[in-house]
Amino acid sequence: MSKKLAIIATKGTLDWAYPPFILASTAAALGYDVQVFCTFYGLQLLRKDTSGLKVSPLGNPGMPMKMPFGPKWFKDINWNIPNIVQASIPGYESLATTLMKMTIKNCGVATIDELRDLCVEAEVKFLACQMTVELFGFDHNQFIENVEFVGAASFFEFAGESDICLYI
Repeated sequence: MSKKLAIIATKGTLDWAYPPFILASTAAALGYDVQVFCTFYGLQLLRKDTSGLKVSPLGNPGMPMKMPFGPKWFKDINWNIPNIVQASIPGYESLATTLMKMTIKNCGVATIDELRDLCVEAEVKFLACQMTVELFGFDHNQFIENVEFVGAASFFEFAGESDICLYI
């Protein structure tokens, strides 16, 4: 009997998309039986089009990053911009998203779609919260194939028997 990993994904931003996919694909590669239950904003991770995922730097004290371009002295600056400034600059979220995507590409990190495809290939089971799908007015055809639309009780059957259960 294989070990089980249950993940509850509730965040729908670019930076919060990585943890569930990295953990799920790694666990599946190690032989775990893995289910990811996506609810509320986590549903964004299962939509066909993930190009709109953004980084939200507001309220994220761990956000300061190095610049992904320019001379070494410029790249080495830790850009710790206060939240009040971030909130007042129009387009700051788009800028932060662009810089994060540049950093991901420069470091050779897989994209969200690539990681999600790895999960599908490794037979990670993706569950979408049907109540939240209805609440947000989504249509099932907006989601990738192989997603099961279930209620929370269906996920609890698996999560209750899991070796590890993570809330992300």
